[in-house]
Amino acid sequence: MPKPDTNKEIKYHQSLDTKGLNCPLPVLRAKLALNKMQPGQILHVEATDPLSTIDFEAYCARTGHQIIRMTDADGVIEFYICRAENPRKI
Repeated sequence: MPKPDTNKEIKYHQSLDTKGLNCPLPVLRAKLALNKMQPGQILHVEATDPLSTIDFEAYCARTGHQIIRMTDADGVIEFYICRAENPRKI
């Protein structure tokens, strides 16, 4: 399976800055934003909480949203999350 091109720019529909917030606030704010978005739209989230990677992976696995890309540069973790067609409620 080919690796995704991490240098390719991802177009997103909404951006969310959660830098400086700790668990569970980044995921809760992302959840609120995703609930207002249409299926297939992409949410871009910036976070600084090192545990947010675990939180977002678990949240997306439980709800059906898909993390398209996750990067960590200079302490800022970026998530690109595609909203599920019919997200599971948790």
